[in-house]
Amino acid sequence: MAEKLPEPRPVERGTLRIVPLGGLGEVGRNMTVFEIDGKLLIVDCGVLFPETDQPGVDLILPDFAPIRERLDDVVAVVLTHGHEDHIGAVPYLLRLKRDIPLLGSALTLAFVEAKLQEHRIKPYTHVVKEGGTEQLGPFSLEFVAVNHSIPDALAVAITTSAGTVLDTGDFKMDQLPLDDRLTDLRAFARLGERGVDLFLADSTNADVPGFTPLERSIGPVLDDVIRRAPRRVVIASFSSHVHRVQQVLDAAHKNGRKVALLGRSMVRNMGIAADLGYLKVPQDVLVDLKQAAKLPDDRIVYMSTGSQGEPMAVLSRMANREHAIEIGEGDTVILASSLIPGNENSVYRVINGLTKLGATVVHKGNAKVHVSGHAAAGELMYAYNILKPRGAMPIHGEIRHQVANARIAMDTGVPEDRVIIAENGTAVDLKAGVPTVTGQYDLGFVYVDGSSVGEITDADLKDRRILAEEGFISIFVALDPATGRCVVGPEIHARGFAEDDEVFEKVRPQIVDALREAASNGTNDLHAYRQVVRRTVGRWVSTKHRRRPMIVPVVVSA
Repeated sequence: MAEKLPEPRPVERGTLRIVPLGGLGEVGRNMTVFEIDGKLLIVDCGVLFPETDQPGVDLILPDFAPIRERLDDVVAVVLTHGHEDHIGAVPYLLRLKRDIPLLGSALTLAFVEAKLQEHRIKPYTHVVKEGGTEQLGPFSLEFVAVNHSIPDALAVAITTSAGTVLDTGDFKMDQLPLDDRLTDLRAFARLGERGVDLFLADSTNADVPGFTPLERSIGPVLDDVIRRAPRRVVIASFSSHVHRVQQVLDAAHKNGRKVALLGRSMVRNMGIAADLGYLKVPQDVLVDLKQAAKLPDDRIVYMSTGSQGEPMAVLSRMANREHAIEIGEGDTVILASSLIPGNENSVYRVINGLTKLGATVVHKGNAKVHVSGHAAAGELMYAYNILKPRGAMPIHGEIRHQVANARIAMDTGVPEDRVIIAENGTAVDLKAGVPTVTGQYDLGFVYVDGSSVGEITDADLKDRRILAEEGFISIFVALDPATGRCVVGPEIHARGFAEDDEVFEKVRPQIVDALREAASNGTNDLHAYRQVVRRTVGRWVSTKHRRRPMIVPVVVSA
């Protein structure tokens, strides 16, 4: 947004405030807060995965700041489906208040409960189904079946005294879904007849023309690749992509191969999906890692995590030869997923590493081994035409996706002044069915780094990038503060800058002269002397070596 908006004032009674805390201007950490008459409803609570310029970060959470002091007012968290970018931050929210009710489909809640068990949190959960309704304080909820790349996804219609909002979650309109569960366009039409004041639609594929291909089209391709593979096959996908794993199990079984699941989250999630009946496992097709190692190479398929090039995931460790399964000539690796924006370099690094080891790497760029789980422009146009919403606020996507979604809204008749392109933290107030932008919260990234949450700052990440890209120089000096005379040093050591510390011989006299000059100009405190050392070394490094390493001067009194 061009103009800087003020922080939102308290919401007026009878007005519904909608504040996205994540998922806008990015692909991930989806979370939206709805507030009316002093009560809060949260839809989704997901994570964002770090990019290469965020070294050491494990996960990125939504910024809970606007609701942190108001968790007693939260009536529930509604989870639209079980992907990490919609449920991954739930443990971090429940650390702040453990008894917030969680609503979602059976599979979604099963995935969340398993995740919370690792955090030693026993949640209060309530299973909801498509066609079901719930009354939570001032919020009337109706759940609608939508099709996605994971079973049991739901859209949610939220009705209050201020109007009705429909949040699609992630969805598409696959007409021949693997589980025969269609996006319920009849329910969309009924909602449209009653009146939808604000449509919050998934924007991820809004700039892709036409329709998303059928999920069923992937099965024959996987079957063909597995049939032709001379040795082992490794297939990487998201650990929650039940439909893709189903297709792999079926293709492997058809070709006389066994399947071993790799990666803790993959094993956990597929065990849950099988127990609940969402994954149909052919008899005797699954084996464990020990059994797989005893099978001939042309009789095994490994189903793994790591399709986004995550450093610690199975596929990356295979590419780096850090896994028990050593990839070699004749092996086939399939990346059965699309690229999440920002992960391109990591994924191509893994592809190059596997190719160097002799594997044939099959991915979306050279074979039809994946289709998206998100509605393309044609499907969104259908949704708008069926609903005929009075207003629209594109969600779930980068700014280009949101803008493309907004254009579709206007093309189908939504008035331009009721189409809102918001940012994370934008407060949108719905009053008497009319949406208006009323303010902007100043939100940031909350980084999970090991066991720390929110302690790493953007400044810390900048330091890490400098260390990784430019190196580190430390200078130790013991001096007489009164005269600036060096008694010990300067001793200079570097890492990641130069192989031989002798390169610093030319700058040592400059440091000595600069300290004496500073003393003659009246400097007598150690902090000021440290700044003199930093400036002197920084200027020399920049001029002579065109580098900007981290410089840490240590100056003590002799």
